[in-house]
Amino acid sequence: MVARLRSAGIVFADEEAALLVEDAKTPADLDAMVESRCTGRPLEHVLGWAAFAGLRVAVTEGVFVPRRRCEHLAHEAAALAGPGAVVVDLCCGTGAVGLYVAHAVPGIELHAVDVDPAACRCARDNLAGRGRVHQGDLFAPLPASLRERVDVLVANVPYVPTSQLPLLPAEARVHESRLALEGGADGLDVLRRLAGQTGQWLRRGGHLLVETSAAQAREALTVLASSGLVPRVVRSEELSATVVHGQRPG
Repeated sequence: MVARLRSAGIVFADEEAALLVEDAKTPADLDAMVESRCTGRPLEHVLGWAAFAGLRVAVTEGVFVPRRRCEHLAHEAAALAGPGAVVVDLCCGTGAVGLYVAHAVPGIELHAVDVDPAACRCARDNLAGRGRVHQGDLFAPLPASLRERVDVLVANVPYVPTSQLPLLPAEARVHESRLALEGGADGLDVLRRLAGQTGQWLRRGGHLLVETSAAQAREALTVLASSGLVPRVVRSEELSATVVHGQRPG
């Protein structure tokens, strides 16, 4: 089995084989899972779950797989949220970031939003009993009662420049929704739209946290500043992750 995975170009064949063996219910099931992985299907879609910040997060076919670097975004959000805080997870995908914050900070009011129906179905499974999931574009589906009440707004927005989409690994390019990846010409189109509306939803002193690439951070700071937020960059060298943090004055 390991040899089959290696011949298909799987770098961590031993580790993946152990996970597949653990999850398979029968030898036939295992063989089918290995074959599916060898065709290029993401491991997380084969297993039906992803490991994220110590949690097991359900992942269904076609839904964006939460990356390990996104754990930095989740940790920063949890550090800013306290019991009773209103937390909104925009572009939530599986809901992994919101799920982590809910685990780390009991008692928050959690809302998650995604435009992709498949992602919303997945997030509802992951966040059952912990938060509400709304389907729609950015802030549009949120209840009006949340305006100027949000303490922490966290968003893993799509930020891959359109010209770089063909350069992505096939696992992402073929098996994940383009909606979860494409950020326009410079990768910041969705961030610009989001930042322009953030002031209507954050409470005074509230926080916006957005993942970007290191190369985009300078322009992302400008975007947040032009939207009336006080911006800074929070970098994790361990996870090779960049988060842009904007705080509403007040």
